[in-house]
Amino acid sequence: MFAVVVDGRRYDGMGDRWYSEAVVYCLDIDTYADSDGDGVGDIRGLIGRLDYLARLGVTCLWLHPIHPSPNKDDGYDVTDFYNVDPRFGTLGDFAELLHQAANRGIRVIIDLVVNHTSDEHPWFQSARSSPDSPYRDWYVWSEQEPADRFQGMVFPGEQHETWSYDRTAKAWFYHRFYKYQPDLNMANPEVRNEVKKIMSFWLQLGVSGFRMDAVPFIIELTEPGNANSPKDFEFLTELRQHVQWRRGDAVLLAEANVEPDELPQFFGDGAGSANRVHMLFDFMLNGRLMLALARQDPEPVIDALRDTPALPHGAQWATFLRNHDEIDLSRLTAEQREQVYAQFGPDKEMRIYDRGIRRRFAPMLGNDRRRIELAYALQFSLRGTPVLRYGEEIGMGEDLSLPGRQAIRTPMQWSYQPNAGFSTADPEKLVRPVIDKGEFGYEKVNVTEQRRDRNSLLAWFERMIRTLREAPETGSGSTTHIDVPMPPGVLAHRADGVTGTMLFLHNLGTRDATVDLSMLEPEADLPVDVLTDRDYGGTGKLDALRIAGYGYRWIRLRRAWSS
Repeated sequence: MFAVVVDGRRYDGMGDRWYSEAVVYCLDIDTYADSDGDGVGDIRGLIGRLDYLARLGVTCLWLHPIHPSPNKDDGYDVTDFYNVDPRFGTLGDFAELLHQAANRGIRVIIDLVVNHTSDEHPWFQSARSSPDSPYRDWYVWSEQEPADRFQGMVFPGEQHETWSYDRTAKAWFYHRFYKYQPDLNMANPEVRNEVKKIMSFWLQLGVSGFRMDAVPFIIELTEPGNANSPKDFEFLTELRQHVQWRRGDAVLLAEANVEPDELPQFFGDGAGSANRVHMLFDFMLNGRLMLALARQDPEPVIDALRDTPALPHGAQWATFLRNHDEIDLSRLTAEQREQVYAQFGPDKEMRIYDRGIRRRFAPMLGNDRRRIELAYALQFSLRGTPVLRYGEEIGMGEDLSLPGRQAIRTPMQWSYQPNAGFSTADPEKLVRPVIDKGEFGYEKVNVTEQRRDRNSLLAWFERMIRTLREAPETGSGSTTHIDVPMPPGVLAHRADGVTGTMLFLHNLGTRDATVDLSMLEPEADLPVDVLTDRDYGGTGKLDALRIAGYGYRWIRLRRAWSS
């Protein structure tokens, strides 16, 4: 590994930490591409679309749950951790997917959902059958009704308790999520060993890591009646060590929407160590981004960058605008949340769980191409690894007639063909209806149409992602807000790394502006615009940088040569 010093700051070569310079694309197999005409997307259909993903610039594919499941919770209720849902194909198909993705330079990570199982899982069926079952202690039980039965619900409005009575077991069982998802007992060494065994199985098959679902609950040592049960962070240390002995470059990408002061403990055990998860989704930044876009004011993003906890070396954030769940605004104040609702979720049907928005990004922004580009240009330029939800690259819409989070889980819109080219099945057999009406219907929004148009949103995403990959310091270097007087609505920040320096300007407001950054001119080396919303005619001496309303400018300030 090499190291260089730039402006007094030390940077290490990040080639071995592939995740720091990745572009992650997340999808549900069942809604992406159906190869056999049964109405459900499958692995072979996904294989047939890998060239599309490679052209887009994706380097890592994150698959939502792939395991057998009753599908009461879109696959997050697992009945067999060592197999593939037969609707998707076979283990052989999955192995072929890994091979074909690797041929195109695309890594694959999968959801690891081990804080609970389905209540139809053989482990739970055995556990509830008898106190003497070998699996009884694999779940969390209470002989008496726990005092915290109605506390800690993850899905308020849809979930009414976290402890339910099982008549067969004659005891109460714990479920942080829905009643049909009993929690595994992570205080049991046998359960911990099984989790490691599950991870080993998929790593041996060839996955590059895991997106770990609901990590705070994986490490929760639940005590009946204690709404604030302790967390065992050392289990994360165990998992990191186990994974890296099995595959040295495997990554753990964790979901942990917790208080900011608790975040560093998920990365390491202190003193600058990075011996737990490699990456965390940045929920704090996501909420602030939504607020900034709603207000047309970058101050919330500046606050987020300033308030970000210091990370140990090798740790990384994962940024996102739209993921597979609701846009979670719970980290905002009630007043801030109402401001975001007013702009992006004014109708009650657009909201969910009293904390979030269940809409796609394009309709949230009124299908305003300028604002969509601005928002994604901003996300992809901020520190961390960008994560992109399938369909966002073509500006797909949502179907609010579908329940809950399914509104944004409609089939991918590939073409003008029936069912958007997703499937040849009869429409009533589709896993979920395609969007076929309005300005987001598949006849207006699809890959084929945008592939033919060099000015389409898809073409822009391809160009933006190519530009990002030519500026690896954005992901692997440092990000700094440029704290000088700015016109209203304008954010300026920079990324520094072994490959040089990038300068970013984004105007969240509607008014054109001019920015003076001449103090950066002495360190610039033939600065040049590399991604802009329009032709600004060059950068000059950086003393009069024009930027339009809802505009953006990515400027290569300086290129360095690593050694």
